[in-house]
Amino acid sequence: MEKPEVKRLLINYKTLEEFQNFREYGAPELSMKEDLQANIIENDSESPFYGIYYGNKLVARMSLYRVKGKFDQYFEPPQDYLELFKLEVLEAYQNKGYGKALVDFAKSFNLPIKTNARQRSDEFWNKMDFESVTYQPMRDRGENPYVWYPEGVKEQVLSQEQR
Repeated sequence: MEKPEVKRLLINYKTLEEFQNFREYGAPELSMKEDLQANIIENDSESPFYGIYYGNKLVARMSLYRVKGKFDQYFEPPQDYLELFKLEVLEAYQNKGYGKALVDFAKSFNLPIKTNARQRSDEFWNKMDFESVTYQPMRDRGENPYVWYPEGVKEQVLSQEQR
């Protein structure tokens, strides 16, 4: 199988229609329909949405946001990083390398990456070389952060007051 091609999704009503399939067949908590509608209203040209098509059907997607270094509470040294949200592959297309292709695409920016692992997805993130971080109640607020460190980057240790 050839390597799946990751494409930046356009912010338009065709993409909204494609997201509808994920709403019908995917995990409800991963719905991006509202995120996309908000971006259509704002007419945002830099789409944070990426996907993989099988033929002309969108079968895998994620959103990827760049977070400025001044807000970094995860990486040492503090720097810009990517926040990967709502990675989802439609069930019929799982275990075919689409999720890995999306993660590899995110890694290609060579910035640290943070994601919040959904229940029972830890094994996937571990296979992608992500690590769970030391839980900080004030920072993580019940989330389950996993991070990927490019070379030369490590976990930021917060001081007692920051926790």
